Amino acid sequence: MFLSTIKAAYEKDPALKKGINFLEVLLYQGVWAIWLYRIAHFLYILKIPFIPRLISQITRILTLIEIHPGAKIGKSFFIDHGIGVVIGETAVIGDNVMMHHGVTLGGPGWWAVSKKNKKRHPTIEDNVILGVGATILGDVTVGKNSKIGANALVVKDVPPNSVIVAELGKYMYYNGEKVGKSSLEMMPGMWVI
Repeated sequence: MFLSTIKAAYEKDPALKKGINFLEVLLYQGVWAIWLYRIAHFLYILKIPFIPRLISQITRILTLIEIHPGAKIGKSFFIDHGIGVVIGETAVIGDNVMMHHGVTLGGPGWWAVSKKNKKRHPTIEDNVILGVGATILGDVTVGKNSKIGANALVVKDVPPNSVIVAELGKYMYYNGEKVGKSSLEMMPGMWVI
């Protein structure tokens, strides 16, 4: 399991070059977060109290990645950069998943009815890529081979082989003047689709 994390890092991160310096992979906080999660999860399955959560909280302090020990994570999982990642207790992550920094696999939110002892976090199937800042909330499923783009908000199931993107930023003001809808198409850097 521990070697598969290193292998996943080499396969998924183009900045990590094979053979140049094997020890460089040990500097990746995503690798450490996954290793420590695996230990905490093992203890969680054994129903050992307190220790799994202590490990996850120490990991959060050291890596800025929060993975609840109750989450279920498959093989060849890799977190690139990692800062700001949150993975909730009932989240399920399949095999060969790539996650970038700022991703949240969270509960349905304060506005939803409390669902204690029920699945309330996302399921991410195999071969999914989660872009920077993607937020997936509630008991939803992201299907196999899908890509969730940067800052996309997902609150409904995503079918397999899908690509979800967030809307591009839009000018509200340009050079200090409020921009109307009709003039948005003429703004520098705007794409009209």
